[in-house]
Amino acid sequence: MGRGIIVLVLVFLCVSLGGPAAPEAGSAAAAEAHTVLSADSIPIAYTVQGKGEPALVFVHCWSCDRSYWQSQVSVFDKKHTVVTLDLAGHGESGLGRKDWTIESFAGDVVAVVTALDLQRVILIGHSMGGPVALEAARRMPDRVIGIIGVDTFRDLEEKYDDARKQQMLGMLKANFPAVTDRFVRSMFPAGADSALVARIASDMASEPPEVAIGAMKNLLGYDPLPALAEIKAPIRSINGDLFPTDVEAGRRYAKSFAVAFMPGRGHFPHLEDPQTFNKILAQTIDEIAKAK
Repeated sequence: MGRGIIVLVLVFLCVSLGGPAAPEAGSAAAAEAHTVLSADSIPIAYTVQGKGEPALVFVHCWSCDRSYWQSQVSVFDKKHTVVTLDLAGHGESGLGRKDWTIESFAGDVVAVVTALDLQRVILIGHSMGGPVALEAARRMPDRVIGIIGVDTFRDLEEKYDDARKQQMLGMLKANFPAVTDRFVRSMFPAGADSALVARIASDMASEPPEVAIGAMKNLLGYDPLPALAEIKAPIRSINGDLFPTDVEAGRRYAKSFAVAFMPGRGHFPHLEDPQTFNKILAQTIDEIAKAK
């Protein structure tokens, strides 16, 4: 797959780790799962650990699930209520949705936050989880006090024409395993952990294509600007530096927008270097909490 196509889907995009090693005690995967129905009656699985405000709600990326935040849950549940969920069509949540839109995924987040009656919430979204968090915050202005993206919000003004979108979707439909394998491997810097890269590439290539392709279609067509026009909560992002971020474009639509970069990291900074990522995340959470 050519680099131009890779860049096309990089924005807000993530890949699945699927089938990780056995979770550590206290991880998101080890916690008891609960279920709430989404607005379209899809069962949404979620876990809750720890106690304290603001509550942290972690939103996974495309084709991932809630277990991939386990290196964050086991740290932040000491001071915060930590919630992880599986968006519809992912992990232990249900299938059957007619259209896998960013707005419907945001509804999954809203359903969980509402069921738990969380009052002060910071949404933390990786890649596709970033725009999902925007839409969820748009619907919960009285609950969400901040949004933190993870390798997302790279160019809020970027648009893709139909020809480019159809080209990418056509490639995925024609040979989903091969295209995703090559794409995933392009998202890591030279010298990245080869075992991590191989596991992600292998697992993503085995994902059910119907949900993934449907979600990607809507992801590539998503416009964040209407949500940004309504959101008053501060917006931050923690990004690797493998791909460029247009910080000024972000600030044109969200004056509070700021980015912390992790040098030498790719699209999965929270997995590539959890210790450094967690330190930056803790600082960002404290900054938002003190401002609200």
